Amino acid sequence: MPLTRRALIARVAAIGGYRAAYGAMGALGLLSPAWAQPSNGQESYASLPTAHVGNGASVVVIGAGIGGLVSAYELRKAGFKVTVLEARDRVGGRNWTLRKGDRVEYTDGTVQVANFAEGFYFNAGPARLPSHHQLMLGYCRELGVELEVLVNTSRNALVRPNLAEPPMQIRQAVNDSRGHIAELLAKAVNRQALNAELTADDQRALLGFLRTFGDLSEKLEYLGSARSGYKVWPGAGEQLAQKNEPLPLRTLLNPALANALMIDEYPEFSPTMFQPVGGMDRIPKAFEKHLGGALRLGSEVRAIHNQDNGVQVAYVERKSRREHTLTADYAVVALPLPLLAKLDTNFTAPVQQAIDAVQFGYANKVAWQSRRFWERDYQIYGGLSFVNQEASGLWYPSGGFNQEQGILIAAYNNGETARVFGEKNIAEQIAASKQAVELLHPGHSAELRNPLAVAWSRIPYNLGPWINHEVAEPAYSLLNQAQGRIHLTSDGLAHSGVGIWQEAAAGAARRVVRNLFERVQNTPYRQTA
Repeated sequence: MPLTRRALIARVAAIGGYRAAYGAMGALGLLSPAWAQPSNGQESYASLPTAHVGNGASVVVIGAGIGGLVSAYELRKAGFKVTVLEARDRVGGRNWTLRKGDRVEYTDGTVQVANFAEGFYFNAGPARLPSHHQLMLGYCRELGVELEVLVNTSRNALVRPNLAEPPMQIRQAVNDSRGHIAELLAKAVNRQALNAELTADDQRALLGFLRTFGDLSEKLEYLGSARSGYKVWPGAGEQLAQKNEPLPLRTLLNPALANALMIDEYPEFSPTMFQPVGGMDRIPKAFEKHLGGALRLGSEVRAIHNQDNGVQVAYVERKSRREHTLTADYAVVALPLPLLAKLDTNFTAPVQQAIDAVQFGYANKVAWQSRRFWERDYQIYGGLSFVNQEASGLWYPSGGFNQEQGILIAAYNNGETARVFGEKNIAEQIAASKQAVELLHPGHSAELRNPLAVAWSRIPYNLGPWINHEVAEPAYSLLNQAQGRIHLTSDGLAHSGVGIWQEAAAGAARRVVRNLFERVQNTPYRQTA
């Protein structure tokens, strides 16, 4: 059966990513100018009204994660009287950076204390800001949060999809895959398997593209490529270059290679990416500075009730155990929906059922302090390595290059693997993490020091890293509506694409803020003390 143009492009995309697919489409004359200027419909950072519309209407914001902080910050700027209630003794929610002396407490009472050297930190939650996340980047700009480039991919990093075989450099996995696929497609063209779909000019153009794309020989064979690295690098004197021998195609067809081959092709993970200088928590701390006395930390909300003319919130001061009741004209509930499900509320039955149906996913991280052997011995500067083991991956620091020590994240997993991993005790998690380092960097696990594990399903007031899927219709539309005087905001109430990000929380919060702007301008409100 002849290979159609559509099937051809699909195969090229599967192994080479969208850049390769676009190259093939260009060679076949399938691109039009409209492709080059897409309209993504992204919300503008400056799109919120600047008018002083609140006129003193009172709002209680429940939760000081990114969604709650964005809500409170924008409402205060617009003239609302804002109180923020947060159960923890810190702001940021899942945006959590750990430094020397910080405690990691689990729901079962287990406690770890970070023992990193002064100046080192570990982003236990989000650690990346993609360049198209213009809301979060805009807040960093407005709040004075200094950013630096994050190296999310390194072609020198390693992948070990088959534990019976040694690790390979990601550069070799990527380029040998392209070479083999390019050779197969070139052979199909020469056999005229595409004759029904391609003109003679098309075929010549496609062969030229495949030769470049796969680094094929004049005979259109893949014999290896300098792109895949060297056994011996070219040097002075008699040091001639010796290219790596190509990996067999069968080795490269392992499904466990998918993340290593494709990670930087997804928009959420593609360059350029950023991180705040000094830790991701620089963002919530900047919000905290501006909110000042509006924040009430250590205030655990127990009940949220709609009333005819406002909202009543009951909460407990965690340290003193004193109980309080707060009334306000409106409430913005910025809790992850599975946490909201545990509170005493008077939502309607359909709303409560929709909230109850949302469940958390699973994720874990284990961090170590170590000599930067990955730089000195492997020339890996930032990026991720992948291993087909329960720890799943290693994440190298994207800063402090050439320092003696660094923080290595040596387990980062999610999904069912993370659920099982998270149920293990801390010693078992640390042992699995150490084994992952040994599988990728033999002999270097002995250099690891001061481990710290974070199983998100066991962190109080979190109980998970993100919801395990997008909220489906009709629940999504229902929960995005005001529930009496209560407005819900959550990263689960914004379409998030690949994964749940701070951008989703910020976007959902700004939607609620706009709704409140419109509401107070058109509806009388009750002033509260």
